[in-house]
Amino acid sequence: MKLLRFGAPGREKPGMLDNSGRIRDLSGVVADVDGHTLETGLARLRTLSPAALPLIDSTVRIGPAVAQVGKIVCVGLNYADHAHEIGQPLPSEPILFLKATSSITGPFDDVVLPPGSQKGDWEVELGVVIGRHARYVSKETALDHVAGVCVINDVSERSYQLERGGQWDKGKGCDTFCPLGPYLVTLDAAGDLQSLDLWCKVNGQSMQHGNTRTMIFDVAHLVHYTSQFMSLQPGDVISTGTPPGVGMSMKPPRWLREDDILEVGIAGLGEQRQRVVRYGSGEK
Repeated sequence: MKLLRFGAPGREKPGMLDNSGRIRDLSGVVADVDGHTLETGLARLRTLSPAALPLIDSTVRIGPAVAQVGKIVCVGLNYADHAHEIGQPLPSEPILFLKATSSITGPFDDVVLPPGSQKGDWEVELGVVIGRHARYVSKETALDHVAGVCVINDVSERSYQLERGGQWDKGKGCDTFCPLGPYLVTLDAAGDLQSLDLWCKVNGQSMQHGNTRTMIFDVAHLVHYTSQFMSLQPGDVISTGTPPGVGMSMKPPRWLREDDILEVGIAGLGEQRQRVVRYGSGEK
C-alpha cells in the first residue's frame, strides 16, 4: 500500500495510490497520514477498494508523506562505501543526530539554500516511519514497530555542519532540507529493506547510486538501537544514512548552486525532484 498527502502546503489531504498509480482521496476515511492513522488505521485501510474512492487530478501538488512528525532521527556514516569515500573509519555503533521537523517539505517543492550558504549538498536516504510506540525494543521485534518506509533527501549545508562549532544539526535543519515522500510505502509492499537501490542525480548527471545492502547497521538494528536512547512514537522518522556520491566527497567538491535540479529515488518507493533556489531569490 502506498499512502501520500496532496494539496496546498499546510492544507494537505490523505490519499493512496490505486493499482494504476492514480491518486485516490482518503479524506472521507481518515483525517490524515499521521501517527494516529499509522498506529490505529492501517488495518482498516488495507480493506478498502481504492477504485471506490474519489479520483484526484494527477496535477495536484504532493506534500510530505507523513504529517505531524514528532522527530527525525538521522544516522551518520551508515554505508560502508560512503564512510570509505570520505576517509572515515566504520563506526562501532550508529551515529545519531536530530534533524528539525521544520525542515520537512514536499518531494517536489523547492530546496532553499539559506543565507550565507556555500556548501549545499545532497543525500538520498531510506526513511523509516514508526507505526507503534517503541521503547527498549529488541532487534528481533523492531520491525513490528515500523509502519512503512519512504524516500528522504537529507539536504545539508556542509559549512554549517562541519565548520561552525561541531554541531551536525546546524547544517541539517534548515527549512526545506528534508523533502519527504512522495509515498509512505507499507512494509508488505516495500520488498527487502536491505536490498533496495538508491540514486541521486543533479542536472541529469548521476551522482549517487547505492544499495541498502551496504548499510553497516540494518533497519531493524537502527530501530532497536535508537529505542534504547529515546522512545519512538508513531509518525517519527529515522533517516538511515546515505550511499557514496555526495558532493563533499568529490575532487574538487561539487556544491549545490541556484537552479540545480535534484532527482532522488529508491526502487519501489518513488522519486523526488527539486529545484534549488537561494533564500530571497524567487523561492516559492
